This record gives sequence, structure tokens and C-alpha cells, in this order.
Amino acid sequence: MTLGGYLLGDGLLRAKEAERSVTVRGLAERDVTADLATWTISYSASAANLAEAQGKVQQDTRAIEGFFDGLGFPADSLQPTGANVSSHTNRGVTTYTVRQRLALRTDNIELAQKAVANQFDLVGRGVFLEEGSGMSYTFTKLNDIKPEMVAEATRDARASAEQFAQDSGSGVGAIKDATQGYFSIEARDGDGGGWGKSDSPYKKVRVVTTVNFSLD
Repeated sequence: MTLGGYLLGDGLLRAKEAERSVTVRGLAERDVTADLATWTISYSASAANLAEAQGKVQQDTRAIEGFFDGLGFPADSLQPTGANVSSHTNRGVTTYTVRQRLALRTDNIELAQKAVANQFDLVGRGVFLEEGSGMSYTFTKLNDIKPEMVAEATRDARASAEQFAQDSGSGVGAIKDATQGYFSIEARDGDGGGWGKSDSPYKKVRVVTTVNFSLD
């Protein structure tokens, strides 16, 4: 009975010690610059004659190609991604609309920004840009910075745990378990996009980890 009581008491003590832990969150943020720019350019022309509408779109295509060539983009940076033709009849008069889409893809972010800054030159060349023709910037090297950011978030979590432990007269031990949150990539200076605007190449990467530390 004495031995059984000792074992029971020792087990309860170890169970109580095992419960001594603190769960905290750690944050890591990093400012990065996008390394890929994509721009889908949509434009259209309407006319009572299909051939006339097609001719205008072809003219606009040459104007767009000349615009990017003048900025110094390689010819293969710009690729066609789709086209369609529609028509509607009003009071017996049929109007044909031809739409064309070109996509720019480049890793030259500085040149991409220059193109956006001068995009209304296309309007001056007679190109009717449709809504949604905005530049989009992407950061593709997240895997390169993930390990460092997870380590940074874990250090931040430990600092919070140490503050908690200090206030409660305890010490921080080993990690019991941890959960890595999702990485988010957002515009560093707020939302972009919309007509006449573009996404920002300056991004903020963020991750939050949840870590459970044992307390000594």
C-alpha cells in the first residue's frame, strides 16, 4: 500500500509538471520586392463592318507592340492570349466588336513600372484599353525565405513565453508542440489595383506560428 501510494503520488506530480506549459504566438514579417510582373492588356474595336473592326484591332496590336518595343522589352515578352468576336443588332443595324488580349510577362520590375507609368501613351496611339488591363506583381521566391522566417517567428514566440514565465516566476523549457500558420503576401503599402492603377511590386510577407513551451 505504501509503495502504491508513492507511485500514485509520483504520477500525479509528474502529470502536474507536464501540465505546466504556455502557448504563445510568434510573428515574422519581411518586406520584399516582386520578381515577376504580368500585364494582361485587353482592347477592342467596334464597327458596322467586321473587316473594319478586325483591321482596327490589328492596327492597335501593332501600336501596342511598338509601345513595348520602344521601352526596351524583348519581342517574346508579349504574347497573344485570346480573341473573340461578338455582334448586336439595333434597329436593323448590326455592330461587330472584336476583342483581343495580349499578355506581358517579365522579370524586369523596373521596366514594368515604367510601362505602367506610360500606359496612357497607348490611349494617345488610339488604343481603347478595357477595364481590368492592370499590371500584377508577384513574389515567387517564398520558399527561399520560409526557413528563416519560421525561425524568426519561433524566436519571437519564445520571447513572449519568457516574458510570461518571468512574470509567473518560472523558466521556459523545450517546445512541446508547434503549429505553423499560413504565409501571406500582401501589398506593403495597402491595396492596389483598380482602373488607372496597378498592383504594387513592394510586398510584405507575414507568418504567425503558435508554439507550446513547457515551463520549468
